[in-house]
Amino acid sequence: MEARGDIFRGHSLIYFVALSATNTHPMKSNIHPAYNDVIFVDVSCDFSFLTRSTMKSKETMKWTDGKEYPVIKFEISSKSHPFYTGKHKVMDAGGRVDKFKKRYAR
Repeated sequence: MEARGDIFRGHSLIYFVALSATNTHPMKSNIHPAYNDVIFVDVSCDFSFLTRSTMKSKETMKWTDGKEYPVIKFEISSKSHPFYTGKHKVMDAGGRVDKFKKRYAR
């Protein structure tokens, strides 16, 4: 038995078809952490977003949909990081390379 230019041959294809047909997952149960909705809040600016995470928090906050979600606070995001806000300073890499060569020249 072959399919798609000899990619799968024999038992490999049969196993693949059988696995997808029975809809079973070969993963162990009850070992994965809970994956829930969480609000991440950037404390350096007024920015927050709702996503899913395995992180837990005792603090909650009401989101725009009216539901309460756990809150994870962090200090920097794309709204406050200098690279994304356009306030990023370009370092003089050439000067540092020259200093290194001068210091360790033989």
